[in-house]
Amino acid sequence: MKHPVSDAEAAGPRVLVYSDDPKLRAAVLTAVGSRPAPELGAVEWLECARADEVLALLDAGGVSVAVLDGEARPTGGLGLAKQVKDELVDCPMTLVLIARKDDSWLAKWSMADAVETLPVDPSALSAAIAGLLRLRASAVPVRRTAAL
Repeated sequence: MKHPVSDAEAAGPRVLVYSDDPKLRAAVLTAVGSRPAPELGAVEWLECARADEVLALLDAGGVSVAVLDGEARPTGGLGLAKQVKDELVDCPMTLVLIARKDDSWLAKWSMADAVETLPVDPSALSAAIAGLLRLRASAVPVRRTAAL
């Protein structure tokens, strides 16, 4: 059984990028472009500068991948990744951007599906997002059930 595709995802993959820094958001969009891989179709980008915007969009559904800035302020992407993984039944794939390779343990704690270091490396980021989009399209959904 494949992941149930929402109406928004059926139109093409939606990738959310969160950072309080508009230059970083622009760097991510420029690095990846509209097609991280030819077979994936055109990506619809959703930009967020605040954590509450991220939570509202993810709660509404239809986002395939969330790219979260680990250095964002006041709410960092690592804590946000952990929160959405803990709270959302059908959480999108998450990729966190970290400034220091030494912070990769925090990314593991956050349950992020992928980690990339800053500054943005266009090849690595495109490959990571394409890989997550492929996983999302082929994954069996995780269903949480209440304890008996």
